[in-house]
Amino acid sequence: MKLKVYVDRMSQPSRAVIIFCKMNGIDFEEIKVDLAKRQQLSPEFKEINPMRQVPAIVDGRFKLFESHAILRYIAGVFPGVADHWYPSDIFKRAKIDSVLDWHHSNLRRGAVTYIINSTLAPVLGLQLNPQAAAEGEKMLSASLGKIESIWLKGTGRFLLGSSQPSIADLSLVCELMQLEIVDEQDKNRILDPYKKVQQWIEDTKHATKPHFEEVHVVLFKVKEKLQSQRSRRTAFPSKL
Repeated sequence: MKLKVYVDRMSQPSRAVIIFCKMNGIDFEEIKVDLAKRQQLSPEFKEINPMRQVPAIVDGRFKLFESHAILRYIAGVFPGVADHWYPSDIFKRAKIDSVLDWHHSNLRRGAVTYIINSTLAPVLGLQLNPQAAAEGEKMLSASLGKIESIWLKGTGRFLLGSSQPSIADLSLVCELMQLEIVDEQDKNRILDPYKKVQQWIEDTKHATKPHFEEVHVVLFKVKEKLQSQRSRRTAFPSKL
């Protein structure tokens, strides 16, 4: 049976899973779970993922959620996945695992907190929270510093000094792509101090083309919409 991948492309982890499948020629069915319509809360999706989050997969009778677990599973089960994504060498694999474990409590936590409270809250029916945004930005900046000083240390273009990307590169870069939807000045303020991080993002995009660009189209459409709204607020502040 074809692998079923339950995703919303506005979700950073969802995009990582989709790109990984496409990069490795995996035959899969992409099933959209529209977060904006709260489809993740449906009884049908709860049967697939009781946590009610995307991404999730169904492989025959096997169900799995959590993006890093999904990436590891696909890399280990499906034939033809290049070894650099999740190496068979146990020591290299453990290093990648350490980055992935660090990601959720650091980079992702900071990025999500900042982006929601600085930009996305109104879209989600919430109020903007400048204090929470500032706290998220502080954690995000600290995480970028860690990536640059620890994970990007060495001569390789990718995390852990590798010459080719791993599932950790893909997961973390998809996370950082969410910064595209915030105000351009804010994005530049956050990323500009980290030149190695910026180059690594570009290298990961290049290594995963054309799929990286195609999967991120939805994000850039949202970016254009939010930019238009910001421009209208600037031009007609008393009417908004």
